Amino acid sequence: MAYAYLLGLYLGDGHLVTTTRVPVLRVSCSNSWPGLIEACDAAMRRVMAGKVQRVQQQGCVSVQSYGKHWPCLLPQHGPGKKHERPIVLADWQRTIVEAHPGDFLRGLFHSDGCRFANRVVVRGKEYVYPRYMFTNESADIMGLCQWALDLLGVAWRMNRRNSLSVARRDAVAALDRHVGPKT
Repeated sequence: MAYAYLLGLYLGDGHLVTTTRVPVLRVSCSNSWPGLIEACDAAMRRVMAGKVQRVQQQGCVSVQSYGKHWPCLLPQHGPGKKHERPIVLADWQRTIVEAHPGDFLRGLFHSDGCRFANRVVVRGKEYVYPRYMFTNESADIMGLCQWALDLLGVAWRMNRRNSLSVARRDAVAALDRHVGPKT
């Protein structure tokens, strides 16, 4: 579902500016991932936006849309950085994420996560296997990621205070089905 995906993107690399006459939702997307820029644009259009703009900045594109209802759809907005204030989903948002945890995780991992080949050497033999990582400074957003992974039955572990790892073969396969690589 487009809303669950957009919510994940917003919690990762998005922000809502409400100081202007009409609120504007902005999600920063790296130039390295043109497919992500397209997916963000499409999600904004499906959720509410009649018009989406792309503003080129150094190293990234700010995908943005003006709309007076963005604050209603993203009640987590507020002053300051997300990791310095509480991030709690409204009941109706929890219902959507419970119904579409894969889409929500896709947004979170596309903004603040990655999939890569992990290389380890055991007794002189190198092993290479895929792994997902999610990093976020907000304990609340990290908790939402953990909750969504639990909803899908995906095994995860914290490898640092602000970093989560999904490395078991079956767990990576499950995330591949829901998240997939950035393009």
